[in-house]
Amino acid sequence: MIVRFGYVAMSMVLKDCSPSRTVTATNLERIQEPKARISKLLRLARENLHNTQRLLYHNSANDISVYRFTSKLIPLATHPLASDWKWMEDLWDELKSLGSYVKERGMRTSAHPDHFTLLNSPKGEVLEKALKDLEYHHSVFKGMGLDASAKLVIHVGGLYGNKEESVNRFLENYKAVPPYIRERITLENDDKIYTAEDVLGICQKTGTPMVLDVHHDWCNRGIKDTGSLLEDIFDTWKGQPLVPKVHISSPKSEKNFRGHSDYIDPDFFLEFLEKAKKVGQDFDVMVEAKYKDRALFRLMEDMKSIKWIKVMNGAAIEC
Repeated sequence: MIVRFGYVAMSMVLKDCSPSRTVTATNLERIQEPKARISKLLRLARENLHNTQRLLYHNSANDISVYRFTSKLIPLATHPLASDWKWMEDLWDELKSLGSYVKERGMRTSAHPDHFTLLNSPKGEVLEKALKDLEYHHSVFKGMGLDASAKLVIHVGGLYGNKEESVNRFLENYKAVPPYIRERITLENDDKIYTAEDVLGICQKTGTPMVLDVHHDWCNRGIKDTGSLLEDIFDTWKGQPLVPKVHISSPKSEKNFRGHSDYIDPDFFLEFLEKAKKVGQDFDVMVEAKYKDRALFRLMEDMKSIKWIKVMNGAAIEC
């Protein structure tokens, strides 16, 4: 069983390499001239894309082939203030360059739309904004020339007073998502409302791959143990070009158990890995610790002391 590791968006090792520089709508509004507004956004976007390329070089140098792009690559892309900005045309070369590098190096990439991307909201305007945000993320991947293996990870959404009704509304609203976006979507269990069992059921109905968040499952567990669900969760990836993916983080503290710790507690991860071994399916891991790639590197060091694990390179193990 081979397990590869990746991290989210930002490096804690590289200096001055933020891929998420932006400007507030309030400050952008203070720029009266429309062309000057676009110029400001374009400069920030180019800096973000340049730093993203640096991050990809860094990943390749450290054997990291699993990476999540920030959702803020193109600042205010969905905001009305930027409605006249044809950012795809302006950034065509930079996006294509990033995508070419990803494909050349065989990297697995994804994005995680923000928490306001709610497909099960009872409010039409919220659904409309969610669809617009998903379209933006798809456009970024399309601009990079990345196929549907570049996934978008989303949650089911809010409770809105009744879980069953909210699940049914998700299933109904999901039909409004264009097919070319649906083929990019994966669903993740959350830490408060929708358990791994809940999300697995939805994924089986919609044919959507499921990303198991191990920490969220620990915070918000259903009736069944993770180990008994894991084979079915991994089976939602059948027919996909890539292996299943899971998210891993560790509780920040006993009091703030939903918060993410700076690093990954190796025992917390090994407990899950023991369960995964029984299934025997290769999978990828997205490290969601606060210290990003630094946490990944420490976890790999921790794995070297485990006798039944073989560290293959800087970001992969075999067990």
